Amino acid sequence: MTRLIYEFTESFRIAFAQIRANTMRSILTALGVIIGIVAVTLMGTAINGIDIGFQQSLAMLGDDVLYVQKWPWHNVDDWWNYQNRPAIRTEIADQLNRVIEQTPNSLLEIAVPVAGRNGSVKAGQNSVSGVMIFGTTADYSRITTTEIAEGRLFNEVEANAGRQIAVLGSTVSEQLFPGRSPLDQIVDIRGQHFTVIGTLAKQGDFLGIFSFDNQVIVPLNAMRKYYGNRMGVDVRVKVRDKTKLTQAEDELTGAMRRVRAQLPAERDNFSINEQQAFKEQLDPVKKGIAFAGLFITGLALFVGAIGIMNITFVSVKERTKEIGTRKALGARRFTILLQFLIEAVSISLIGGIVGLLLTYGLCMGIKTAMPALPVEFSYGLVIISMVVSIITGIVSGFAPAWGASRLDPVVALRYE
Repeated sequence: MTRLIYEFTESFRIAFAQIRANTMRSILTALGVIIGIVAVTLMGTAINGIDIGFQQSLAMLGDDVLYVQKWPWHNVDDWWNYQNRPAIRTEIADQLNRVIEQTPNSLLEIAVPVAGRNGSVKAGQNSVSGVMIFGTTADYSRITTTEIAEGRLFNEVEANAGRQIAVLGSTVSEQLFPGRSPLDQIVDIRGQHFTVIGTLAKQGDFLGIFSFDNQVIVPLNAMRKYYGNRMGVDVRVKVRDKTKLTQAEDELTGAMRRVRAQLPAERDNFSINEQQAFKEQLDPVKKGIAFAGLFITGLALFVGAIGIMNITFVSVKERTKEIGTRKALGARRFTILLQFLIEAVSISLIGGIVGLLLTYGLCMGIKTAMPALPVEFSYGLVIISMVVSIITGIVSGFAPAWGASRLDPVVALRYE
């Protein structure tokens, strides 16, 4: 055991002495490994970031909410079938709530109608465009995870009366009323005056694509005055236990068919969507990133492995006499094999460490430049990168190291 430890220690000392003696050659040899590790870590970081951003966004949207809508959240082939479906109206929510109340041990808690329109919001000389204006009822607080930062949400009396009051998202609030409270101030929505009664806590973006803070919530009955009574809505249904989302979806499908008075043989004339649909749409993106990253990684590591193998063969040739001398003095084949294998692995590991440092620097730079993007450097990637580097070093260095260990000491001593 002592001899084995000594051989390992001595092999590392010789390996690093050779790397120091041929610094530039070692750096160029490790370049392929560096590129490969940068590719694999950036790919892993991107995928981790998408997953983290997606989970955070689900939490903001509510991962225990089902959406009853006319259209599904995926591409459809029979477009006309969906186009001819009846619109989802506000009364659907009331009918669903009656069904939920009549269902013993229902997995559904409450149905809330929500209408959304894109528009501009003004206050004095300030204006914000591209704002998502939501009209809903006082029960909206029961299906959302968003907290109120200041003020309050409208109550049932105000909602039923269609009072012209509004709750602003944090971005809208900051841009319309910079440096001051928006409470009791007047905002202009579609040419009508609304009194601000509250502001929402800052939520952030969905994968850097759109902002949850660029929204305004008003009573649905107030919104109807200016967008029309026949305005379509989606009905959001709160699930009591999100671990039973599939069963709850089945129950909601049955309840909707009952509300729509559909016969058993008829196709559903509505869609029930859930947050998982977003994940299904993101999966191809993640697979594309993984495929591209693995292709670049494999190519770079292959080139790096060839480079390490080539340099190790050159090193064996340059030190043939040294190998012969060591063997003549009693060095075992295993000792020679270990020496050159550790040298190859060391070059590969140095490449892996440099690649990790470069990736970490790139991640920090992206995070600083674009804080909205969910870039997260995973320390699990460090372990993966080190393992990949070691395997690359072993695979590329084994053949020349094996050849060195098999050299005849007499022939090696006579080598010029």
